[in-house]
Amino acid sequence: MFGMHVSLRPVQKLLSLLFVSLLAVMLTAGCTQEADNRKTVVHFVTWKPNIPHAWEEIFRIFQDEHPDIVIEREVGPHSSTAFHDLLTQKLKNRSSDVDVFLMDVIWPPEFAAAGWAMPLDALFPEREQTSFLSGPILANTYKNKIFGVPLFIDSGILYYRKDLLEKYRQPLPRTWDDLIMTSAWIVSEEKRAGKTIEGFSGQFKQYEGLVCDMMEFILGNGGSILDPESGKPSLTDKQAIEAVQFVRDRIIGKAAPSGVLTYQEPESLDLFIQGGAVFHRNWPYAWEVSNNPQRSRIAGKVGITTLPHFKGYESYSALGGWQVGISNFSQNKDAAWTFVRFLTSSRVQKILALEAGRAPTRKALYRDEEILRDYPHFAEMKNVFLTAYPRPRTPLYPAVSNVLQRYFSKVISSPDSDVEKEAHVASKELEKILALEAAAQNKDK
Repeated sequence: MFGMHVSLRPVQKLLSLLFVSLLAVMLTAGCTQEADNRKTVVHFVTWKPNIPHAWEEIFRIFQDEHPDIVIEREVGPHSSTAFHDLLTQKLKNRSSDVDVFLMDVIWPPEFAAAGWAMPLDALFPEREQTSFLSGPILANTYKNKIFGVPLFIDSGILYYRKDLLEKYRQPLPRTWDDLIMTSAWIVSEEKRAGKTIEGFSGQFKQYEGLVCDMMEFILGNGGSILDPESGKPSLTDKQAIEAVQFVRDRIIGKAAPSGVLTYQEPESLDLFIQGGAVFHRNWPYAWEVSNNPQRSRIAGKVGITTLPHFKGYESYSALGGWQVGISNFSQNKDAAWTFVRFLTSSRVQKILALEAGRAPTRKALYRDEEILRDYPHFAEMKNVFLTAYPRPRTPLYPAVSNVLQRYFSKVISSPDSDVEKEAHVASKELEKILALEAAAQNKDK
């Protein structure tokens, strides 16, 4: 047999090359892993956005400018109540997967009293707070400390049929009496022309929106729900009683149809955009709907202004909107603040205004030419937002709201109701709730 000699050098070279390549890959992977480990992860608990592309742009900019910080999002339900349940469960458990979170405007006192939200005074001093509208700053303040940075604002607004006021040469109503008289005149004249229309549309069903609407009437008459000085219930004060009686006697079934007792925002807005009401109370989002020809019969015929007040007093609107807070249990507070500061900056608020129609909380943006070009009504909205006032600031607000909803609904739905008597009953309930809050605070001392 003939023998065969095979050289092993090429095989050895190939194996050597493979080994070197494999070693390089392993070293590169190790470096990459080490680099990833050097990044700080910030867990952001938020809700499902209506305009996702605007938020994607915001996150992309942040990641480009802060490559050392990774934002991991947990997207909860858009419902404020459902989102509250998700978020509070995590905070109660001191969860490590919450660093930054969104807060509805009525939550900061609750989150502060529970020790869930981190006080931001050292990072967000008063001189910087002055750049924001005063209402949202007040809503984020609890016991002289601030626990959130305002992101965007909502506020009660009076929508009106601009074409009808011009047609009948009627001025904008400044007081509720003006609105009653103006709407009655227009309704009467339209009826003579064979057209049916209501004077006013608002939210008077028993739910949170009712509290907002009724608070606006009470504040606009110089009253309050809780006394701003003592913190005690003031529903039995003359101004509050008169405002509630006005709604019962002159709004429900008079300026507005009796059906408003079943209206939340969608139903009340639908009446307005179908051409069924002269005046309408709602939040800023209703502007786009009212002027959208595909959804509204009165597109282009709508104006906005501040809500009326009673003679001798000032206009107020219920404050809504969302804030950004930091978990007291976060292990990455510095990176969390970097993200919060970015998220509430003028640049990001401008993106949210231009692309999502969200009203800014920074005052300077109401002079921004680009925003005013695309959303000219924002110029008028600033005056509305300056009147925005927060609902009672208490960590037990859900219980307070429940009492208020039942009280307001009961008295405005019954023409023969004894408003003063029912106000005393509601005040007693509120006193018990506030006593629980005081007891809890004393226990913590």
